[in-house]
Amino acid sequence: MQHVTGVPLPPSHGPGVTGAAGAVQHPGHPAPPGQPPVAGGPHPAGGQVPAPGWPAQGPHPAPAQPAPHHHTAPPMAAPSGPPPPPADGATGPVTLPPGAPVPLPDAPQDQPVIDASRAAVAVLLIGPAGAGKTTVARLWADNRRVPTAHISLDDVREWVRSGFANPQSGWNENSEAQYRLARRTCGFAARNFLANGISCILDDAVFPDRPVVGLGGWKRHVGPGLLPVVLLPGLEVVLERNAARSGNRRLSDEEVARIHGRMAGWYGSGLPIIDNSTYDVTQTAQVLDEAIARSIASPPTW
Repeated sequence: MQHVTGVPLPPSHGPGVTGAAGAVQHPGHPAPPGQPPVAGGPHPAGGQVPAPGWPAQGPHPAPAQPAPHHHTAPPMAAPSGPPPPPADGATGPVTLPPGAPVPLPDAPQDQPVIDASRAAVAVLLIGPAGAGKTTVARLWADNRRVPTAHISLDDVREWVRSGFANPQSGWNENSEAQYRLARRTCGFAARNFLANGISCILDDAVFPDRPVVGLGGWKRHVGPGLLPVVLLPGLEVVLERNAARSGNRRLSDEEVARIHGRMAGWYGSGLPIIDNSTYDVTQTAQVLDEAIARSIASPPTW
């Protein structure tokens, strides 16, 4: 625990001096009321200090008897100290992620297609506002046969309450800085989950034509083992879903159309693209499993 800087330390008491009850006073100084004086100070008549609660003895106390001799046991060995701390990279049962980025999962040699519902993976679900990224990601994570976490970049961005840089008010240096911070936080969380045997799926509106809000940052913070999949339904579907939103998650129709048009740049990129215009959430999650299995067997270049 760090001490707060700028707070003065308590005054230093000299040798034999404290300010607490029962503390030692300087020799020669009277004790506080109700306490016997200390050795070296003035004594009552007779030269002996009465013990608290007992009457004073006479001026001629009995001579002291020599103490009987006892054999002293050898001192016990000092304890070896507290148990050693966990090994580097571990905090109790939780393993911290390694410094290296997450590698690609290995496909079994005897299976042309991996069962994506059992593989330990990190998936990045890309798509415009209204594509259904968050809904699909949650259902996909809920129904896997291995522990799986869902990490939404929008949720992490909104951890900032006072001073939140809302992109709806315009993309500027503050909104970009908070986006980068949220993406780095999501990347560390993904690596931490994977290091502890928990798969994860992240969702973000990644643009193919903007390096700042692009795949490079995700690859840097998670690693080449990240599997990106694009969710891109038709514009009419996206507009309808966006209209059902509220708060800062809802965009204008013009903004939705502009984002959707830019997302079309993912066609021809080599990334798997799912047009879920006619799929419900369950069907989209199943198609996502198939796309992930193909990506594991034959990783896309990105």
